[in-house]
Amino acid sequence: MNKKIGALALLGATAVALAGCAGGTGSGASAATGELTVWLVGTDTPQDARDYLVKTFAEQNSGWTLKIEQKTWADTSDAYVAALSSNDSPDVVEVGNTQAQGFIAQGLFEDISDIKDTLGGDKLLDSFVTLGSDGGKLYAAPYYAGSRIVFYSPSVFTGTVPTTLDQYVADGKSMKTSTVSGIYAPGKDWYNALPYIWANGGDIAKKDGDTWKGEFSSAGSIKGLTQLQDVYKNANVAPADGDEADPQVPFCAGEVGFLSAPAWVKWSILAAADAKAPGCPDTYGKDLQAFALPGATAGEVAPVFAGGSNVAVAAKSDAKDKAKSALEIMLSEGYQKILATNGLIPALTSFAQYLPQDAITAQAAKAAASSKAVPASPNWANVESSGVIKDALVKIAQGGDVTSIAKDLDSQVEAILNK
Repeated sequence: MNKKIGALALLGATAVALAGCAGGTGSGASAATGELTVWLVGTDTPQDARDYLVKTFAEQNSGWTLKIEQKTWADTSDAYVAALSSNDSPDVVEVGNTQAQGFIAQGLFEDISDIKDTLGGDKLLDSFVTLGSDGGKLYAAPYYAGSRIVFYSPSVFTGTVPTTLDQYVADGKSMKTSTVSGIYAPGKDWYNALPYIWANGGDIAKKDGDTWKGEFSSAGSIKGLTQLQDVYKNANVAPADGDEADPQVPFCAGEVGFLSAPAWVKWSILAAADAKAPGCPDTYGKDLQAFALPGATAGEVAPVFAGGSNVAVAAKSDAKDKAKSALEIMLSEGYQKILATNGLIPALTSFAQYLPQDAITAQAAKAAASSKAVPASPNWANVESSGVIKDALVKIAQGGDVTSIAKDLDSQVEAILNK
């Protein structure tokens, strides 16, 4: 479901070069008949949902039809910018949640603030609204989400699920051996580093007027990074220069106590033992359990990074009113229910009731509801692609001075965000 997390924010260099090409010159007034074009990415949107959208749109918009074109995540950089800048633009597009700011900054998305309440208002996933907004206006609505949860095997962790982040770390440390990570924490996995920062009151960066200020060296962030260094040193045996790829491999080898990973990793763990990418359904995957990462205070859920998608109306659509109609269907209860029943966390928190009634999915929805966004900057993609956060975390994992590393990281992040 969420295998694209980590690539969602990457906009190509050509995309940046084309900034400003979109003029939003389409009037948006629709003819009596026509065809609306919707671009969806990958195969995450189930066929039932696609059929529902096509059928419902035709029923609600007499004389009009809707065509869905499937794109790849590789298309969502240069190809998207070129198409959205042209006079033959698609009408509605899906983008990765952390990509949205780049498209908004280039003027490629229409302001849809006028239908925000119709789409869900304050029930929309807040972190996705943040990344789809600029200047108090909404340009890209939440579509669906996937979040990180903590997996464990009852054969490895036999205690009670921790209720605070401190207890989680303590339990992880108690499970560590020379071959087992009580908490699996490869150094380059910045997605799972962020909750330590956020739960302790820190942040990545904050905007002061028109200037971004790095927050990795703030008191809360230092506290979180120091706690993370304790995890690296005393709860983890994963490589300091390793990344988050294929976490089911060490889990299925019995080398992990707690594994914080995207909810879709459940299916990798439960894959057949003789599959091309083998799982361990009969050993460490048997009776698989999971919980939302706890926060600093008992009863709280730690803010986690949630990946997923937003949907937007193209600024150059020549049928903006019909495009908004399609967007309303995509965020309607009928459509979102289909996404939810297929395991995708819906755009509205009120539709979480339609998720499969299993404990792991329920924990994923709980985590997504407490998710937090990366800085809402069109330059954020460049921060991700530069690797500066990963490099800093590797140094911390190797035992470097947290405060010094955090200060250097702030300078690097500020230089990129304020270009």
